[in-house]
Amino acid sequence: MLASWWLPVVVLAVPFAVAAIRLISRHWVPVLDMAMTELRVRDVGGRHTPLIGLPGRIGTFPDQGSHPGPLSFMMIAPLYRLFGSSAWAMLAATCVIAVVVLGAALAVARRLGGTVLRLGILAVAFVLVQGYGLGVLTQPWNPYFPLLFWFLAFVAAWAVLAGDDGVLWLVVVAGCVCAQTHISYLLLAVVTVVLAIAVVAVRAVREPVGRRHRIRVLAVAGGIAVVAWIPPLVDQLRHTPGNISMLRDNFQHPTETVLGFRHGASLLLRHLDIAHFLLGSVNGSGSITVAAEPSSGPWPGIVLVVLWAASAIAAWRMRHRRLIALHVMVAVTLLVGWISAARIFGKVWFYLTLWAWTIGTFAVVAVVWTAVELVRRHVDGSAMVTVRRGLVGVLGAVSAVCGIVLVVHAVGQEAPEQGLSDSLRAVIDPTVAALRDDVNGATGTAGRYTVLWNDAYFFGSQGYGLVSELERRGFAAGSPNTWRVPLTRQRVIETATATAVVQFATGSYIQHWLDTPTAVEVAHVDLRTPAEVAEFDRLHAELIAALQAAGLDDLVPLVDVNLFGVQLDPRVPVTLQRTVNRMLELGEPTAVFIVPPDVYVDG
Repeated sequence: MLASWWLPVVVLAVPFAVAAIRLISRHWVPVLDMAMTELRVRDVGGRHTPLIGLPGRIGTFPDQGSHPGPLSFMMIAPLYRLFGSSAWAMLAATCVIAVVVLGAALAVARRLGGTVLRLGILAVAFVLVQGYGLGVLTQPWNPYFPLLFWFLAFVAAWAVLAGDDGVLWLVVVAGCVCAQTHISYLLLAVVTVVLAIAVVAVRAVREPVGRRHRIRVLAVAGGIAVVAWIPPLVDQLRHTPGNISMLRDNFQHPTETVLGFRHGASLLLRHLDIAHFLLGSVNGSGSITVAAEPSSGPWPGIVLVVLWAASAIAAWRMRHRRLIALHVMVAVTLLVGWISAARIFGKVWFYLTLWAWTIGTFAVVAVVWTAVELVRRHVDGSAMVTVRRGLVGVLGAVSAVCGIVLVVHAVGQEAPEQGLSDSLRAVIDPTVAALRDDVNGATGTAGRYTVLWNDAYFFGSQGYGLVSELERRGFAAGSPNTWRVPLTRQRVIETATATAVVQFATGSYIQHWLDTPTAVEVAHVDLRTPAEVAEFDRLHAELIAALQAAGLDDLVPLVDVNLFGVQLDPRVPVTLQRTVNRMLELGEPTAVFIVPPDVYVDG
């Protein structure tokens, strides 16, 4: 019996293990959000233990708010230290957590009962992992980290609705992780947790048998929830305004246009195009990289919703408890998901609705399972045995194929933002050597260093990584108060109090610092091949000509000083956005200078 649960977990663990091993050779250096994440993971357990999550599009920079809570950092921290507190250790910790979460979901499936049902949930797990892609599930970026926890929350809540009170604590744990780690999961997670708790509470009131057990279950679940939300509450009490207040104010009075229910419905329906998601599962690239937004329109989603609604009615008439519980979960999460999508404001980033693929996949499961139950009730026993064997074969084949493809793609696994990481890694050692050699006023690890950046193409992403890498090597490094939220308050180092300034520069900004007499260049790298330099120059000329032809002359100056800003501008046609994306992939020269603080203090 144990093998029936452990074997699938081991099989699911293999691609994650292969990916983790492969990532060692990538010599990864975190940038932007990953660097911010590692800084906070590093802080866990000390006097600066994080109380809230990563900064988000909440409020106005630099007084921006953050995602609700720090549970993801606290989960990663023990494994991070166990694996050596390296950048790779953060990825390895994420892989282990992913396997544990999947194992918990399969354990819940085992409690739900039935060989076909267990195989079905295993197949769903494989399809989701394959569809999202190992590149997504092996990194702790806050929109990605909750994906498997949302899968666990859905399965565990389904089990609770089907009568298994004992897994309520799993619903609470997974729901709290989702709600705290990224705001896009907050409403879904809260409603799912409240629904599960309410169901158990109603049973405790109505059914005397087992009441004491249910009260204990509710007490444990409530205790977990209280403990999980203590850090955000402490932050709320310690700061004015607290992060909770900033979140509330931001969603009550958004600074950008809200999507609305009509466009929210269209967005959700496009994410119910499960054929699109399965395409990612088949070709191994993951649906996230196949296309940020499905382009098929709402019709595949409408068809699925109609089929699901009809099957829900059929399940209700059959009085099939586990099947009805699944349909209820799909109904509730579809409704809440629609509300969540409708409340999106500003640019609709692809990561704001990743949860929808899980809901859509379970909607398909509900439709297929209902159809099988209808067949079972209208055929004789021998025919049903054939149907059952066929289902077992299909589900086993889906899991096997996904597992094999996952392992194959794990062998070629890349780290997050590998290109940015490679160029940053190339300048770190020369920078560290210059600081230790007391170049231009530096005093080694005895000094305090302000890190600043002039980034022509990726809005300072590598600057955050430079702060983290200098800190890893024992330097007191930080940035001015402007970056107090992304880099944390304890890492604020103003230029006026710094021993020296570590100035990061890319592209056209490098010449400015080369022309500054008191700046000393200590590192310079351009990882592009001659062919790639020629390609970049060609695309650069084509982009400027195209922007001028499109009447977007105001964006032309940004091409050389803020290329990513051009990519974000909604006026830029999709074809030109592809050109910009390729230029961002190719990159630009990167350099680091040591500069005396008075250069900045004196203006």
